Amino acid sequence: MPLSNTKEVQAMQLPIQKLRPFENHPFQVKDDDEMNQLVWSVLTQGVLTPLVVRPLENDEYEVISGHRRLHACQKAGIKTVPALIYALDRDAAAIALVDSNLHREKILPSERAFAYKMKAEALNHQGQRTDLTSAQVAPKLATEQIADSVGISKDTVKRFIRLTELIPQILSMVDAGKIALTPAVELSYLTQQEQQDLLETMESEDCTPSLSQAVHLKKLSQSGELNMDKIFEILREPKANQQEKISFRVEDLRKYFPKTYSIARIQERILKLLEADCRKRQRAQER
Repeated sequence: MPLSNTKEVQAMQLPIQKLRPFENHPFQVKDDDEMNQLVWSVLTQGVLTPLVVRPLENDEYEVISGHRRLHACQKAGIKTVPALIYALDRDAAAIALVDSNLHREKILPSERAFAYKMKAEALNHQGQRTDLTSAQVAPKLATEQIADSVGISKDTVKRFIRLTELIPQILSMVDAGKIALTPAVELSYLTQQEQQDLLETMESEDCTPSLSQAVHLKKLSQSGELNMDKIFEILREPKANQQEKISFRVEDLRKYFPKTYSIARIQERILKLLEADCRKRQRAQER
């Protein structure tokens, strides 16, 4: 439910100690450089955009939009904040929370996954029917409604929601870009223990599964044949189009180049030296 369509709203200055983060909200609040900048902003300019909250029992309020602003104010020692108070139930508030955050530029796959799941559960609780033109038209599923609202396919929504079945350590690898979305979805069908075994093998072998390997792991899991030995065997398989690589530690190369050289320039210089050496050997063979 868009907040703009909600008539019951109050604007108030609320004490920080009466505000509570939305229970199990999926969006991370980090103490990073951006947070430090936000702290400085609220100290110097105040809170320019009111928080959006809903009333709870005991004269407290749950934050729907503005968790980063709330944290910045807490770090800055600010005692009260401007807020817009909407009388919403839990499901309506969850939908509003997700919708108000999905426009952000940087959203981690884990955040998107749990946000879609939260909104889908809220929509299912509400039993909403949208886009009905006649009694014969079936109501849209929650995943279809989410897909329409963000401009993606319902299958993509379902794939993201599957990520919530991953153990936190593997999900963090998806956030870090070490495992792509599609193989991660396949891995989500492994049991919790199988995922723990997979994590241990990935760490010991310093590798992650390709899509074909992830599919293989899923099939063995579904047939009850997956164990640590099978996981190890699959991860040791050469990946498609895999090529051998030679790697050097940067600190081992630095001593041979000026301190002002960037990594890219060091790489370029090494290739030129190798080319020059190759031409020198070719000339020697021609004599």
